[in-house]
Amino acid sequence: MLLKNLTSPTLISTKQVFESKDEAIKFLVQKLAQAGKLHSENEFYQAVIEREKLSPTGFEGGLALPHGKSKAVKEAAFAVATLQKPLKTWESIDPNNQVELIILLAIPDAEAGSTHLSLLSELVKRLSNEEYKNLILRSDTNLELFDNLDRQDKEEKVPEGKKTFKTILAVTACPAGIAHTYMAAEALVKAGKELGVDVFVEKQGANGIEDRHTKGLLNKADAVIFSVDVAVKNEERYRHLPKVKTPVAAPLKNAKGIIAQALEKAESVTSKGGSGEEHVSYEGEEEETTSFKTEIKDSILTGISYIIPIIVAGGMTLAAAVLLSQTLDLQELYNTEGSWLWLLRQLGGTLLGTLLVPILAAYMAYSIADKPALGPGFAAGVAANLIGSGFLGGMLGGILAGYFLKFLKHAVKPKGTFAGFISFWLYPVVGTLVVGSVMLFVVGKPLALLNEGLLDWLQGMSGTNAIVLGAIIGAMVSFDLGGPINKAAYTFCIGAMASGNFIPYATFASVKMVSAFSITGATLIDKKNFTKQEKEIGKQTWLLGLAGITEGAIPFMMNDPIRVIPSLVAGSAVTGAIVSYFNIGLNVPGAGIFSLALLQGKPMLIAGSIWLGAAVLGAFVSMVLLILTRKIKKENEKNKKSSSVAA
Repeated sequence: MLLKNLTSPTLISTKQVFESKDEAIKFLVQKLAQAGKLHSENEFYQAVIEREKLSPTGFEGGLALPHGKSKAVKEAAFAVATLQKPLKTWESIDPNNQVELIILLAIPDAEAGSTHLSLLSELVKRLSNEEYKNLILRSDTNLELFDNLDRQDKEEKVPEGKKTFKTILAVTACPAGIAHTYMAAEALVKAGKELGVDVFVEKQGANGIEDRHTKGLLNKADAVIFSVDVAVKNEERYRHLPKVKTPVAAPLKNAKGIIAQALEKAESVTSKGGSGEEHVSYEGEEEETTSFKTEIKDSILTGISYIIPIIVAGGMTLAAAVLLSQTLDLQELYNTEGSWLWLLRQLGGTLLGTLLVPILAAYMAYSIADKPALGPGFAAGVAANLIGSGFLGGMLGGILAGYFLKFLKHAVKPKGTFAGFISFWLYPVVGTLVVGSVMLFVVGKPLALLNEGLLDWLQGMSGTNAIVLGAIIGAMVSFDLGGPINKAAYTFCIGAMASGNFIPYATFASVKMVSAFSITGATLIDKKNFTKQEKEIGKQTWLLGLAGITEGAIPFMMNDPIRVIPSLVAGSAVTGAIVSYFNIGLNVPGAGIFSLALLQGKPMLIAGSIWLGAAVLGAFVSMVLLILTRKIKKENEKNKKSSSVAA
């Protein structure tokens, strides 16, 4: 990026004297106005002041980068001032910062995500080089400073300390993902060189994860530093390492001290004989690789995890509107456009009908290709809504967006002058156009027909077909109690719910109680044939079952899977078949006894009786089978023992 293209000698002032930050900002705003860069001087000044209230724009080493994004800006530009007498009162990340160089950025609203971030990151990168910054500060005239802006100097040479053969990993991340993320990384690497320590920094910024730590580095490292103001992505990779956590700005003030602290922790852990946590081996290939199957599975589960709160919020809001209209006899108000109850109904309906699929697609894409895939992912979800392909279209759109952005990130890397442009314009725009076009014009009609066919099939299920579907869902839920088969059933039921069919999820929720209830019943009724450990498990599972948690039964199943799994599957199939046959629906994710008041398809009391009664009946079937198979097992063991003694 050529900085000269965004400023001019008339926007540069050297050796100025200001008594306050406000005076300096007003001076630079006036310069921009005089140069014809602003529609309104006062409006832009207010935008800069509003930004100043959010967080410090002073950094360290004498630098301040105030900025304003406003409709009052005609075209992107920046004004520069060097100070004859440093300003000590400018709020800065480093409390001891004395501002000598001020660069005020003026950005039009339309360029907030592109020019703003690329210019800011370019300035931060250049000014992190002490030699370049000193060159700017030593400029005696406006023209000299202007000429020095794009002067290409050699990279600053950092004196290297004596090699310690220590390796420290670091992760830097700030909410915006630009300035502090990269400045903190630069500071840590520089301090590491001076201390003779190898520091490898993973930047988790606006471009997603950059310079990702490889398996080799994770295995080799002595400690890790988290200099972050947001959550660390994939933090579990570092669970075997001693950790030091700081705000993202901390390395700008004391990078050497932070590295020293990390080394001290590493030494302390070594002397105690371990990290205190399980060590994870990262031997093997250097780059992280994930199988296509795993990536797709993770993508689907990530997308579903993000839509669950939307379904819960939308479903409960809609349920509240319906409940109010029925209990208070407000049906007319419920149907009157613009009324408070109609608006409440619309709020719930919009969450379920409009936001659901775009959020699913966006976060499936995000799981595959990180932040750059969010925009195209949302676009794919919106396209799925437009063509009527629903949940299936959203899933396919999310996968398409994720893999296209993954390809684009590999093919066009955000490096050099155009890094900001690539990250904040090319990725989202090209991704949206390509994925959106594929969704709208290539796969649109086939997907819409498939989705419509699936809905018609589900809506038309009755009698034997409904019983078969319910039995299959029930069997899948209890086959591995929260494992991959259970998750497949869950995904299908959530997809049906998102498409407007609530029967499969009601089936799923009822079946989740079966395994827990049956184990409690079996261990209470037939105490002599179950071990002490199994009876202890039985005392707890019924309570977990009320909350719809199947995993409590896993230890019991692991003791005797050959007999327990078929027993649980049989009872669960019975429950699923009953709920599905009577068309009981549930439009809010959740399970267990808490779903009773939200059931649909029949009057509340009848729906609740069928739904809970089906769970109890299924649990009774499983309980009887558990007791019978255990007795047969005991008899066989007894007979074998008798035969052995006789022999």
